[in-house]
Amino acid sequence: MDDRQDQTHFGYAKVPEAQKAGKVAEVFDSVASRYDLMNDLMSAGMHRLWKSFTVAQAAVRPGMKVLDVAGGTADLAREFARRVGSSGEVWLTDINASMLRLGRDRMLDNGFDQPVAQCDAEKLPFPSGYFDRVTVAFGLRNMTHKDQALAEMTRVLKPGGRLLVLEFSRVWKPLAPLYDLYSFAVLPVLGRLIAGDSGSYRYLAESIRMHPDQESLKQMMEAAGLSRVRYFNLAGGVVALHEGIRL
Repeated sequence: MDDRQDQTHFGYAKVPEAQKAGKVAEVFDSVASRYDLMNDLMSAGMHRLWKSFTVAQAAVRPGMKVLDVAGGTADLAREFARRVGSSGEVWLTDINASMLRLGRDRMLDNGFDQPVAQCDAEKLPFPSGYFDRVTVAFGLRNMTHKDQALAEMTRVLKPGGRLLVLEFSRVWKPLAPLYDLYSFAVLPVLGRLIAGDSGSYRYLAESIRMHPDQESLKQMMEAAGLSRVRYFNLAGGVVALHEGIRL
C-alpha cells in the first residue's frame, strides 16, 4: 500500500491520518478558555456578523430540529434554541470535550436545556433524515475526511432540509498580500499574548490555506448529495457561507 494514502494535512505539515484528530484536539484544548476572546480580537468582532448572517439564512422556525456540528462555544446553537422554542430541538455537538463543555455551560447559562453530544462529524450518531437544518461553522477545515463529513451531514437531513457551512475561504486576490501578512505575522503574536499559544494560531492560518476554495467546496457538497448549492462571499472572501438542500 502507498503510504501517502495514509497521510493528511495538518496545516502545511503532512501527518498520518490517524494522528490528525489528536493534533486538532491539542489545538482546541489549548485555546478553549480564550477561544471567544481570540475570535473577537482576530476578526475585530466580525465573526459575530458572519454567524448572525448564517442564522438568518438558516431561517429556523419553531418546532424544527437543528444539528450544530463542531458547535464549540455554542454561538449558533444558542440562537437556534431561541428560534425553535419548546417544541423544537437543537443538538450541540463537537468532537472536542473542552469546547463542548464550554458550549454546554453557555447554553445552560442562557436558559437553554438542549441536548449535547461529543461525536465525530464523520460518524454522526443520528438517524437518517432526522434534522431540518445542519450547520457547521469554522469546523469543516479541521476534519480529516471532509467528503465523508459532508456526506454524513447530508444523510441526517430530512428531504428539503438544508446544510449550511460557514468557513474561511479564498480571499479576493488583491487583498491576499495584506491578508497573508496579518495571518502569518500578527495572528501568532496575538495567540502568544492572549492565549499563550502561538503555534495553534499558526496552524489556523495554515489550515485556511489548505481548505478548499469556494467553487471546490461547492462541488464537494454536490458530490455529497446536496442540490441547489450556492455560496455567499463575506469580507471579500475571507469567509464564505455555503448552503445546499437535500432533495
